[in-house]
Amino acid sequence: MIGSADSKPHVWIVDDDRSVRLVLGAALREAGFVPREFGDAEDALAALGEETPAVMYTDVRMPGISGLKLLERVALHEPRFPVIVMSAFTDIASTAAAYRHGAFDYLPKPFDLDQAVAAAERALTHARPVTVATPEGLSTEAELVGRSPGMRELFRAIGRVAASGLGVLITGETGTGKELVARALHRESPRSARPFVALNTAAIPAELLESELFGHEVGAFTGAARRHAGRFEQAAGGTLFLDEIGDMPLPLQTRLLRVLAAGEFYRVGGRELLRADARVIAATHQDLDAKVVRGEFRADLLHRLDVVRLHLPPLRDRREDIPLMAEQFLARAAAASGAPGKRFSPAALGALRDYAWPGNVRQLENLCQRLAVLAPGREIAVGDLPPAIVEGSVDEDVVDWTLGLRAWAEHALANGETGIHATAHDAFERVLLETALAARRGHRQNAAKALGLGRNTITRKLGSSRKKDR
Repeated sequence: MIGSADSKPHVWIVDDDRSVRLVLGAALREAGFVPREFGDAEDALAALGEETPAVMYTDVRMPGISGLKLLERVALHEPRFPVIVMSAFTDIASTAAAYRHGAFDYLPKPFDLDQAVAAAERALTHARPVTVATPEGLSTEAELVGRSPGMRELFRAIGRVAASGLGVLITGETGTGKELVARALHRESPRSARPFVALNTAAIPAELLESELFGHEVGAFTGAARRHAGRFEQAAGGTLFLDEIGDMPLPLQTRLLRVLAAGEFYRVGGRELLRADARVIAATHQDLDAKVVRGEFRADLLHRLDVVRLHLPPLRDRREDIPLMAEQFLARAAAASGAPGKRFSPAALGALRDYAWPGNVRQLENLCQRLAVLAPGREIAVGDLPPAIVEGSVDEDVVDWTLGLRAWAEHALANGETGIHATAHDAFERVLLETALAARRGHRQNAAKALGLGRNTITRKLGSSRKKDR
C-alpha cells in the first residue's frame, strides 16, 4: 500500500549529494511531508522491503545503481508508485529516458523548491503511468541542448509525448531547430527503428507536391516514366515530418486531411488503396490560427495536426544557452572537418551571447563551422568574429553581464567543478585589468583611473595574475 499509517505522507529523497537531500527535505517538511533521505539507491531498495513511501525523488547519476535502474526495480515492487527524477544533465535523451522508465515527473537541477514540492503534491493525486519497454542505455545524440527554462520545459514535453503517437505541431521561427525536435520525437518513440522521412512543403513546386507525398503511377502525368513511392510509403511504420506546413496549397490540404482521417490513400493516377502507417509531425514558422481566419489554412486540418503543440523559442530569448551551444557546435565542426580542437575566449562567448541572432540556431551553427576551419588560433577571440556580430552585440543586454556569469556557474557546478568562486574572482579581475589597459593603450595610470584603482594596485594585481598563470 502506498503511503504510511500516519496522516502525513512520507517522501523519500535518494541522492548522493547531501546538500540536495537537506534542502529538499527541509522544504518538504515545511510543506507537511515526512522526508526520509538515502545517499544511494541500494539503501532505498533495501528499505522498500519494509515500507513504501507516498512519493520518491531520485537523482539519475549516482555511484552504484543509477536512478533509472532504481526506477525499473521500484516498478516491479509497486507499478503505480510515483517517482520524480532529478538530474543536472538536462537534454532530450535523459529526459525522455526518465519518462520511458515510468517517471512521474522530471526536475532539472538546479530546480525551484516550490516546483519540487508541487511535483510531490501532484503525485499524491495522480497514478504513475504504466512503464513501457526501454532500450539498453541512453541515446548518445544531443542535437538540442540548453538549460534555459523554455528548453527545459520543451525537453520534458518531448519526453512525455514521444511514445504517445499523437500528432504534434512544432512552432517557432525559421532556424530554431524544429526538425531536430521532430527527430527527437521519432528517436524516443516506439517507431525509432523505422524510417524518419522529412519533406519541406515550401521547397517543392505545388504541381509536384502531391506526387512527392503520395507517389505516382507510370503515365500519371507527363514525365512519369516509372512508378514512384511517395513520402507516406517511404515512412511506413516510422515518422513523416512535414516542414513549413503553412505553405501547403489548399487543395492538397484537403487530400492530406482525408489521409489523416481515413489512414488510406492512392498514388497519383493509381487505383490501389494503400495504408498510411506513419506518424505525422508538422512544423511551421507561421501563425496557422491567423491563416485559418483568413481562409488560407483548413481549420479541420489544423485540429488534426495540432493535437500537441510544441514551441521552440528563438535564440535571443534563451541567451544563457548560447555559450553551451557554441562550444558544442565548434567541437562537432572541428571533428567533422579534421581541424584541431578550438575554444572560444570568454569575451568571444560574451559577444555571441549578446548578439540578436536573427537566423537563430542555424546561423550560430554555420558560424561555428566556419570558425572551426578558418580561425587562426586555438582560442577564438572577439577579433575572429564577424564585425556584424561584434557590433550587433553591443545592446542593452550587455549591461547585465551577470547572465553570462550565471550560465558559466551553472555549467561548472553541473560538471562537478569546485573552487569556482576563486576561479571566477581571478578571471573577473584579469578581464577588467586587460580590457582597461587595452582601452587606454597600455597606460597603467589611465587604466587605473578608469577602474577607480591606484596605479600601484594595478601593478600588484597584474603581477599576481601572471604568477597564477604560470
